Amino acid sequence: MSALDKTRQKYLFKWLKQQTKQHRKPLFYSILLGFISAGCIAIQAALLALILQELIILGGKFTTILPYFIVLLLIFILRSFLTFIREKINFSLGLKIRQTVRQQLINKIEINGPTAITQHTSGGLTTLMIEQIEDLHDFYARYLPQMRLAMIIPIMILLVILPFNWSAVLILLGTAPLIPIFMILVGMGAADVNRKNFKALSYLSGHFLDRLKGLMTIRLFDQGKQQSEQIREAAENFRIRTMNVLKMAFLSSAVLEFFASISIAIVAVYFGFSYLGEFHFGSYNGTVTLFAGFFALILAPEFFQPLRDLGTYYHAKAQAIAAADNIEKFLTDQSPEIYDQENQFINFEQTITTIIGKDLIILSPDNQPIVGPLNFTLKAPFRLALIGVSGEGKSSLLNVLLGFLSYQGSLTINDIELKQINIDSWRKQLSWLGQNPYLINSTIRENILLANPHASSQQIEQVVAQAQLSKLIAQLPKGLDTEIGEDAVKISVGQAQRIAIARALLKPCQLMLLDEPTASLDNQTAQDIETILANSYQHSNIIMVTHHVNQQMQLSLKWRLHNHQLHNITE
Repeated sequence: MSALDKTRQKYLFKWLKQQTKQHRKPLFYSILLGFISAGCIAIQAALLALILQELIILGGKFTTILPYFIVLLLIFILRSFLTFIREKINFSLGLKIRQTVRQQLINKIEINGPTAITQHTSGGLTTLMIEQIEDLHDFYARYLPQMRLAMIIPIMILLVILPFNWSAVLILLGTAPLIPIFMILVGMGAADVNRKNFKALSYLSGHFLDRLKGLMTIRLFDQGKQQSEQIREAAENFRIRTMNVLKMAFLSSAVLEFFASISIAIVAVYFGFSYLGEFHFGSYNGTVTLFAGFFALILAPEFFQPLRDLGTYYHAKAQAIAAADNIEKFLTDQSPEIYDQENQFINFEQTITTIIGKDLIILSPDNQPIVGPLNFTLKAPFRLALIGVSGEGKSSLLNVLLGFLSYQGSLTINDIELKQINIDSWRKQLSWLGQNPYLINSTIRENILLANPHASSQQIEQVVAQAQLSKLIAQLPKGLDTEIGEDAVKISVGQAQRIAIARALLKPCQLMLLDEPTASLDNQTAQDIETILANSYQHSNIIMVTHHVNQQMQLSLKWRLHNHQLHNITE
């Protein structure tokens, strides 16, 4: 697994910061509140130094310092309030940017379509959409605001100390670079360690989900031990990667704390020797006052605190860069453009009369030719059987018509190039049914309503009757509100196909695309499904991908796809 080079890391860091363009106000408010809070700390330090100066040097009474205590208490309350508000703003900032990036991923998935998504494992996509998006949160909610404050607050503290003692300022200035230098050295490989951890998690998720789905096959072939061992190895690899991430985070924090402590100790030693009369420099009037010493010592930890916090959140940056590597690659995946976005202005609302392909070459998601060149003309009304062995590209032709694959050459609908048709308006004219239709883990009613969420009960009853589901639903205790389970495990394959048909019928169409809808069924059930389809789509154009001609469908045109070419075999 290759490491992330510095150029790539810089680019990803810039990409991460670009996501804040629409959320600059919350980021500004977070930084502003952090700066005001640091100002309150400086005032607190001054009040504490005044109180100690008054009690120890001047021998003041409690009544003298009482106003200082009251102001100190009020500032404590103000700082708590500012911290609360800032935390809310930071969380909101992280939440909004995560939602924005996740929406970008969803939009990309929608544009690419199912043919491109099949190149990724379900576990990998799940990890990308959930885990890796969530790992961006601390970068925006913690690291990015702190990065700005780490540059502003130390300068502010130096400026408030400078009028009282210039030596303390020089000590802080001299030791401050140690922290970012060692932070960079420790964190140089952090992004790569996190990226490897994400890769291991993605592999484990996909591997486990794949084995879970194939559990029956694994048991039948007595491969349980072998597959369990593979999952154990993947889990162990993920454990090792996770521990490497944690070691990097702990090492980073330890280094920062060590050098910050040394720096503060040097300041304390300077003031100690000054009070003992060994050092006679640093003060403008020749005397190092107790106020100046306490004031500088109280603020010295606060000088390093923004840098220490930045170091604490440094692993969030590394984690975000590792996550961004996968997210950015997915978003910028150079899948071929299916539609010319600049010319996508024609709404297709007319009756389909012709579908013509000229030198049509169908392209895969990675822009490789799948089948073609094809030349054909379909004149409505038509009922076409597309015959051929598996792997010839029959389903690819349907995916082109559905808008899920790109193409070269020409494919026109009523003499309008498909690339220039608004895809949403075109898909409204289509309906599709495959051999394994997807049913959501919900009720029969909810699955049917996917085609038309606003359909009436009467419309639902009508399509249920057409799909010959009435008898089945009457036997179920909850009728249409019966849960079918994940992957429709509570019903048979034939019943699932009938539900899919009812769903398709709820959406009137001009062109019905059938991708081997009876391939997974027994002969009797297949004949029943074919009869339902033939009766339901008598007035629609049909293209049916199949291995054999279906008598019930009364398909008048028969084309064979062989050696990537179409041959008319209509009798």
